[in-house]
Amino acid sequence: MPRDRTLAAGAAGLVAVALLTAAAVPGVLADPTDEGPTRPGPVRIAETTIAPGTVSGETTVLHVQTRLDHRGNPTENVSVRFRATDAESGFVAATETVEVGTLERDGETLVETNLTVEREGGYRIEATVFRDDERIGTGGKVVSGLGGLTPEYARTSVGFSQSEALPPVAFSVASVENDRTTLDLAATLTNRGDGPSEDLRVTVVLRQADSNIVAARSEAQVGTIRPGRTEQVTTQVAVPSEYNYYIDAVLWKDGVVVDTARSAANLDPTERISVNETRREVDLRVEDFSGDDDRVETAEPEATFETSSSAPGFGVGVAVVALLSLALLARRWDA
Repeated sequence: MPRDRTLAAGAAGLVAVALLTAAAVPGVLADPTDEGPTRPGPVRIAETTIAPGTVSGETTVLHVQTRLDHRGNPTENVSVRFRATDAESGFVAATETVEVGTLERDGETLVETNLTVEREGGYRIEATVFRDDERIGTGGKVVSGLGGLTPEYARTSVGFSQSEALPPVAFSVASVENDRTTLDLAATLTNRGDGPSEDLRVTVVLRQADSNIVAARSEAQVGTIRPGRTEQVTTQVAVPSEYNYYIDAVLWKDGVVVDTARSAANLDPTERISVNETRREVDLRVEDFSGDDDRVETAEPEATFETSSSAPGFGVGVAVVALLSLALLARRWDA
C-alpha cells in the first residue's frame, strides 16, 4: 500500500512539473494537430493577352493582361514582372513590375500593366511570377508588325472606294481649247465607320506619264459623309492635250496623309497607259508644261556631206598601165 502511494505521488509530481514548465515556457509542448509551417498554394500563369493601346508616331502602348491561377493555401508576397524584349536585337525595351500581394482564394486573379515600346518591328512580351523574390512561373507571347499600326492622329474611317465598278478616281473631258484639255475629276470616298466623317480634304496631282512632270494640281474639301455612305468629291484641272497622265489622289486629315489612290488619263490617241504598265520613252515637248503660251521653235539641223578621196572604178595604177599601152600601140601604127 505504501508503495502504491509512493508511485501515485511521483506521478502527480511529474504532472505538476510538466504543468509548471508549460506555463513558464510557452510552446514547449507541441500541438499534436500542428503539421508545421503552412505551405503556400501553387500559382501558375493561366493566360496572357496583349492589345494595342495609344499609338503615336514613334511609340505604341501595349496593354498586357495576365491571369494567375491559384489553388490551396494562401500565397504571400506575389508579384509579376512584365518585360518587352526586341525580337531582333534581344535588347530589353520596357519593364514593369506589379505587386499582387497575397493570393488567398482558389481561382484566377487578373494582373495587368502597360508597356511603351517603339512603333516598329516586333517584341517578345514575358510575364514572370515571383513569390518572396523567388521565380515560380513564366510565360509570354510574341507581337510583330507594330509599324503597321495607325497613329491616333491619322485614324479615320473614311477612305477611297475599292470597288472595281466605282473607281477611286475618275475623270471626264470638259472641254478642249488651244491644245489644252480641261478635265473634270471625281474622287469616290466611303465612310466605313460608325460615325460621321471628320474634316478632310483631297488633293489631286496629274503627272505626265513618261517624264513625271507635274502638269496640274487641285484641292477640294470633303463634306460630311454619313456612316456606311459613299460620296464623290469633284474638282477641275487643265492640262496639255495629247499626253497621257497619272492621276494621284491624296486624302488628308489635319495635315496627315490617311489614304492614297492612283488612276490614269489617256489623252494621247496613239498610246495608252494603265497604273500597272511599264513606262517607255516618247517624244516630249517640255514647253507644253511650262505654263507659257509662247512656243520655242527648234531649227532643223542642216544637212552635211562628206567628200571621199577615192571613187568607184579603176585605181591610179590601172590608169598608168592604160596610158603606156596606148603609147605602144601608137608607135606600132607609126612604124
